[in-house]
Amino acid sequence: MAEVPSTRILPLGSTAPEFELPAALGQTYTLDDVRGPRGLLVMFVCNHCPFVIHLAAALSEFAKELETQGIGVVAITSNDIEKYPADSPAKMVEFSAQYGWNFPYLYDADQSVAHAYVAACTPDFYLFDGELKLTYCGQFDGSRPKNTTPITGDDLRAAVQALLAGEAPIQTQRPSTGCNIKWKPGNEPDHFKLH
Repeated sequence: MAEVPSTRILPLGSTAPEFELPAALGQTYTLDDVRGPRGLLVMFVCNHCPFVIHLAAALSEFAKELETQGIGVVAITSNDIEKYPADSPAKMVEFSAQYGWNFPYLYDADQSVAHAYVAACTPDFYLFDGELKLTYCGQFDGSRPKNTTPITGDDLRAAVQALLAGEAPIQTQRPSTGCNIKWKPGNEPDHFKLH
């Protein structure tokens, strides 16, 4: 399990990049389909990453909280499924059912959405306000598969509270940590490529 911090940060205030992606069962979703009246949480995840598995049940509960607060939730996987078949759409259906995810889980086959969001690892979290402006880009909390820190969602929860209160984005935004996105050959961001 290689731990990779997210080194690619979408600037705060950026508008959420548009997308049109299929869910594992084929229904297509756009940005407007998944946003809530008060905001949107976009999560880049995958099925096999230990960091995602570690948080998967907590993300289900957190998403239910956000829904009651008018914030939409969507999960996206961008991994190369030829090299990582555990992240295939069929496995996405199983994974989301196993953890009770009631939000759309979408497949970014050409990895263009991961590039647009400047995503680097799984999990990577992006919180947008009701105008779809980025207010938080960072970790869920300090819990990891191999530490004893409890899963609380404190970092992301603080960002949500600031958003709902109409306050400025929180000052401390710790980068997410997890497994790197499994880029298709030649599709890696420039700084991933060897020069």
